[in-house]
Amino acid sequence: MKLLLTSAGVKNASIRTTLVDLLGKRIEECTALCVPTAAYAMSGGPGAAWRQISGRASTPMSDLGWKSLGVLELTALPSLDADLWVPLVQETDALLVGGGDALYLAHWMRESGLADLFPSLRDTVYLGVSGGSMAMAPQVGEEFVGWKPPAGGDAGLGVVDFAMFPHLDHPDLPENSMADAEQWAAALSVPGYALDDQTALTVVDGAVDVISEGNWRLFTP
Repeated sequence: MKLLLTSAGVKNASIRTTLVDLLGKRIEECTALCVPTAAYAMSGGPGAAWRQISGRASTPMSDLGWKSLGVLELTALPSLDADLWVPLVQETDALLVGGGDALYLAHWMRESGLADLFPSLRDTVYLGVSGGSMAMAPQVGEEFVGWKPPAGGDAGLGVVDFAMFPHLDHPDLPENSMADAEQWAAALSVPGYALDDQTALTVVDGAVDVISEGNWRLFTP
């Protein structure tokens, strides 16, 4: 997969241009599936999931002008035959993975079988927002443990080899200051990126690039 890991979606022209470059064609020519699962493990989750799907969230994702948009609810997939959803995932251009609880999302990516498909989705663009980005990391950090996995801990999927601290210096999140990011990073066993809402990371063939019209910082263990 080609990863576009954002703090708050496609918030500026630089991130949108990068998305188009990763897709290799105009957004209006591309199909997408919205994955709202992470939202359900947080307070007000059903409303947040609806806003993600309908494009009414403050994190632009579903409302970018896709040719077609479907919903992939991970908690439903274990009860379905694979041929009802796997071909659809394989054929879609982009997975739009919304924010919420990163560990809950990582759990259901494993349980649903979606994570098993990732290595084969060579041309698919994964657009992560907040928790949807953090779930791809080896760990999220104790500060971001809300829903607790059956095995405990703070392990994500480990698709990338770094962690992410989203919404850096957000005016409505006083606990997301740079000082808080430094404390978060100090406890990590992997590098960590602190990203504000105008910043995103791309990961293509293992190479990481920063796209930013704002503020960010890389911490190393």
